[in-house]
Amino acid sequence: MTPGRFLLAAAALLLATQVTAEAPPRIAIIIDDLGYQLEAGLRAIELPGPVAYAVLPGTPRGHQLARIANHHGKEVLLHLPLEAVGSRGTVEPGAIMLDMSRAAFREVFAGAVAAVPFATGVSSHRGSLLTRHPGHMIWLMEEISEREDLFFIDSYTTHDSVALQIAAEAGVSAMKRDVFLDHERSTDAVMHELERLKSMARERGRAVGIGHPFPETLEVLERELPKLSEQGFELVTISELLADRLNRT
Repeated sequence: MTPGRFLLAAAALLLATQVTAEAPPRIAIIIDDLGYQLEAGLRAIELPGPVAYAVLPGTPRGHQLARIANHHGKEVLLHLPLEAVGSRGTVEPGAIMLDMSRAAFREVFAGAVAAVPFATGVSSHRGSLLTRHPGHMIWLMEEISEREDLFFIDSYTTHDSVALQIAAEAGVSAMKRDVFLDHERSTDAVMHELERLKSMARERGRAVGIGHPFPETLEVLERELPKLSEQGFELVTISELLADRLNRT
């Protein structure tokens, strides 16, 4: 290589390194629990930017809202109900329960997938009991693996969750949520959690926030999401965030 070409190559490498180093922190937002209320779901789908929507199977408006979200170019997730601690006697449509056989697990999961068209991934709904059981998480990752285009998002309702560990062992692309935006339903609380999400993104390069189609949550996101770019953040789909993490590992 001539000295001139060497200098050009070195400059290009330095520029690429600088661009990578200066890449803005990335944020992904998921709105959970769509499917019961049409008006709230439609308002959520109108949020600006590549927000994702987790739709509950077997709900009155779930199939319709999944189609509308896809029509608007938004990412759709199957929000799969998993048994939670203390939820005995309460079985939601499409729910995976601890006492299910493997055959029943497969049947219920297939029905849930069919109930939410255009889903690119699966996220856990509740699940503080089931996500701590390796056997059932192995079954879940086997089902997801058979549908090669699906990924998994752990809503992380318990610190004892083994879902990400099992996903990694099964070769399933997966992440967990970092912040619930609306544990407390007030605009001040949602704003506080959004700021915490941005702080995590600055520290780690990326962060995942989950909210719900509550009026307080939607009010804050409608106002604040358009400001993210000027604040130095990039709002991306959850698929992009997963791909970004895989590319950096």
